Amino acid sequence: MSMDVILLERVESLGNMGEKVRVKPGYARNYLLPQGKALRATADNIAYFESQRAALEKLNAEKRVEAEKIAKKLEGLKVSMIRNAAEGGQLYGSVTARDIADAINAAGKAEVARNMVVVNQNFKTIGLFEVPVVLHPEVKVAVTINIARSEEEAKVQAKTGKAVVVDYSGASETTDAKSALLDADALAAEAARNAEESAEAAKDAAKSAAKSAKRAGKKADKAESDAEEDVADE
Repeated sequence: MSMDVILLERVESLGNMGEKVRVKPGYARNYLLPQGKALRATADNIAYFESQRAALEKLNAEKRVEAEKIAKKLEGLKVSMIRNAAEGGQLYGSVTARDIADAINAAGKAEVARNMVVVNQNFKTIGLFEVPVVLHPEVKVAVTINIARSEEEAKVQAKTGKAVVVDYSGASETTDAKSALLDADALAAEAARNAEESAEAAKDAAKSAAKSAKRAGKKADKAESDAEEDVADE
């Protein structure tokens, strides 16, 4: 069973404005018709559309131009979203389309509505994610959201392109996570401290070896002296 509709705007993977397409009734009733994206393809509706085509196309063009201006403002935008999460990266909650729209609006680049943010499901882990924002049926822009536990972690993730998480399956992963949490200066300072500690340890080992050699030498001298005394007594 299907239904014929005439599109009032471009619908991705379906058709362009003015096209008559056949869709499932549920899709038409639950999405296309209530959203004002299509009309039932009756004779009266088709006649109405044709009479209004020029005005509708002009209005669509004006909206597309405005959307393109906003898209330029949002192009390359990255927004940080600070959330509570476990060390493994799982969020205590989730990030929704509404949250993302609010974060974009807070960035002050442009105003976007929640329904412009296209996500198949809520985000439940920290990390960097590219999210499409549909500003107009013919204008789409990608925005990167940076979900992290703190501003510091967000900076690290933005720099490395990876989520800051601890993987308990191996010590090397834990070390990598630790390195990611430290900036270059901190890593250099830690390396210097490690080198200094290694040098001190080597110095202590050398002193200990010298003392041991000295004690061994004394024991050897005493043994030799005792041997000479025994020979003299004979």
